[in-house]
Parts: sequence; C-alpha cells; structure tokens
Amino acid sequence: MTVQNDLGATQKLSRFRRAAFALVLSVAVVGAVCGCGDSAASKPAHPAGPAAPAPAAATNAAEPANSASTAGQHMITNNGHRLAFYVVPGHSPAIVLDSGGGEDHTQWKDIVPQLSTATGSQIITYDRAGLGNSDEVRGPWDGRAAASDLQAGLRELGITGNVILVSHSQAGEVATYFARANPGVLSGEVLVDANVPPFFTDGQIQRLVALTTPQLEALKKQPSTKANRQLIATSENFGPTHLAYHEVSWPDSVPVTYIASEKTPFDGSPQDARRWRDAAAAFVAAGPGRTLITAKGSTHEIPQDKPQLVVDEIEKLVAARR
Repeated sequence: MTVQNDLGATQKLSRFRRAAFALVLSVAVVGAVCGCGDSAASKPAHPAGPAAPAPAAATNAAEPANSASTAGQHMITNNGHRLAFYVVPGHSPAIVLDSGGGEDHTQWKDIVPQLSTATGSQIITYDRAGLGNSDEVRGPWDGRAAASDLQAGLRELGITGNVILVSHSQAGEVATYFARANPGVLSGEVLVDANVPPFFTDGQIQRLVALTTPQLEALKKQPSTKANRQLIATSENFGPTHLAYHEVSWPDSVPVTYIASEKTPFDGSPQDARRWRDAAAAFVAAGPGRTLITAKGSTHEIPQDKPQLVVDEIEKLVAARR
C-alpha cells in the first residue's frame, strides 16, 4: 500500500471513530480528543436564548399555546436541579426543539426564527442537564431522567398537549422515553438522524464501546470542565443503558417523520452506515404513521446542513395539527 493510500485509510478510520465516539459522547468533544477541531469547552458563552422575530400572525383561529409562558429564559427545577428553557411566544401547536449530544439550545439558533415566521407557533428550546445554562447532575446519563426533565419543564410552562417534538441525534432517546410516558402530550415527532432502538443491538453496542474507549480515557485525563464531566457521564453505563433502550418501542398513537442523513454518522464505515440506515428503516416500518425522508448530501448535522428541510417537515406536522 502506498503512503497516500495509508493516509486515506487513516483518515477514513478517523472519521469512523469520530462518528462512533459521537454516539457514545458527542460530536462536540471528538475534535478535542482526536486533535481534529474545537472542544465543547471552547464554545463561546451561551446567550440567554435564541433570537427570533415576533411570531407570525395566525391565519386561522389557533389558540395561544400558553399565554403565561413569556418570552425569554425560564429556569425550572426538577429533582433538585435547575434547567434552562427558552420560549418564543406563539400559538398552538407548540414546537419543542431538543438538541443532539453535547449540544445546547443554540444548535437551533438559525432554525428558530424561520419556524417562528413560517408557523407562528410557540417555540421552546432548552438545555439538557449538564449543558448550556442548566445544572449538572451526578451519575450516568439516562434518557429516562432526561425525559423527566423535559416533562417537568413543559408542565411548568403550562404546555400539556398538542406538542410537536423535534429531536436530533442523542435526543432521539429522550423523545422515545418521553413519548412512552406522555403519548397524549405529543401530536407529532420529527426525528432528525436520531438514535432509535433498533440500532443498538448487542453487537453494535460492544463495537461502539470498544472503538471509543481510548478516546474516553484521553478525555478523562483532560482538565475537568462542566462540558467534559457531562460527556463522561454520558458514556458511563453506556452498554446496559442502551441494551435497555433497544427494547423500548414507540407508541403507535404518535406520528413520526424520520429525516435521515445521506452520509450517516458513519461516513467512513460502509458497514456501520448500512446498519444506521437499516435501523432507521426498521423503526419506520415498525408502526403506523411513520415516514422516512433522506436529506440528500447531508452529514449527521442536518440542522446545520439542511435547515430548510427540517423547517419544511415541521411545518407539515404543524399544519396537520391545526
């Protein structure tokens, strides 16, 4: 093999390891550990909330989602820790945007204004525990606990039904547990290249853990920061957590649009890319009211690569729920 071919193989392996590590931890920290980019800790300070124009006037008799939910940041307490929620006022259905692993509410900063103008809906973003302006929580990350945080936040804001939930990557796990516990709250779901149960087979979990263990150990040797501690917590108990997640099913009463990236998180590994696509297809085929769409040319970061596609699919669900 030539030197050039060796380099190409190394780059492909690096991309694959980055993708695997992103599922166990997050895309944000991979660059710091692998020497490929900026770390989550190097991100600029978080603004108080996403800027957005005034909500568009409703073209029908849609009711306000909740008149008590004023614009801006709301700090909400659940199980002893505080969580930052951000509200753009508007009418029902409310649109809730949940970020991928290692990302806070600012992941949606470009999409929020577009959605506000296009739909006039109330829009809610938030920081999961350990991210952005939300408190840290000790112990391994658990999708069920994260779903409890989301439920508490929406309840405190007075949002008890007709919610369109939009979830990227790791937030797919939060969405699944939330939907199981609160099927009557959700009118629809948009999963954006999200983690779904069929992907996390025993073999795939073992493969991810084996591939990411060296990066995790390197991360533990770095200076302790809020971002790093949260990422390490996400990796703790990964195997048992995802073996349990593999057995969870989506309620048939909640319609879902799944937007899959063309390149998948595993652009450097055809085998794992196929498994990711197969898992998305299996999820969509497993119940009624589910649609699979491919974001042509997109990486795993669909909200940044194809924001208009995300907005368009949310708009369809909003229109169907009025």
